[in-house]
Amino acid sequence: MPSAPVPRAWRGYINSMDGLSPHGVIFARAPVAGECKTRLVPALGSDGAARLQERLIRRTVATAVAAMGPCVELCITPDAGHPLFVQLSRRHGIASQPQGEGDLGARMARAARRVLADGQAVILLGTDCPEYTPDYLCVARRALASGADAIIGPAQDGGYVLLGLRRFDDALFTGIDWGSERVLAQTRSALARAGMEVVELPPLHDIDRPEDLARFPELLHEVAHAMAG
Repeated sequence: MPSAPVPRAWRGYINSMDGLSPHGVIFARAPVAGECKTRLVPALGSDGAARLQERLIRRTVATAVAAMGPCVELCITPDAGHPLFVQLSRRHGIASQPQGEGDLGARMARAARRVLADGQAVILLGTDCPEYTPDYLCVARRALASGADAIIGPAQDGGYVLLGLRRFDDALFTGIDWGSERVLAQTRSALARAGMEVVELPPLHDIDRPEDLARFPELLHEVAHAMAG
């Protein structure tokens, strides 16, 4: 699967870790037919969209654990007791908890504030991006450990796939047009207004719309195989 190369100047971030272990928070929606990936239903059907969601969640968790070890948690909506989340928590030895109420910004802000209040840097991840690699996430870890206030992984569609923080600012999560192509630009502006030192990773592709699917034929094959079997 294609992924953005890690810039040579950042490779030292991968190979040297100090004592700081940023905490990864994976935001995941339960893979229930008709309740997830609804914009993909015209292309995949509700069952196919749910199967794809399950595979994206599994892939994101495995990649995050490979990069961050046990310093990862699942932050779940709407059903924290879904069998997939129970299975992943047990298999990888990671915690899980519900996202809680509010829009995406409110839920992300709540998780970020909680982790930062415990004295850890935080890396917020979605599950829509099949192009995450352990190296990509290790760069994010090291950038925060080396003193950056924030790190952001842009998405090619104008959003972002990752946001890491060493300090909290509510402006990063309010006044953002979630789900639009303006999210990245608005977040960059909020980071600049907050006076944060920001490291920006190479952009990655995610899967939000039917036109995104053609980039990931192996995932489509997995979904088709699962539905046939």
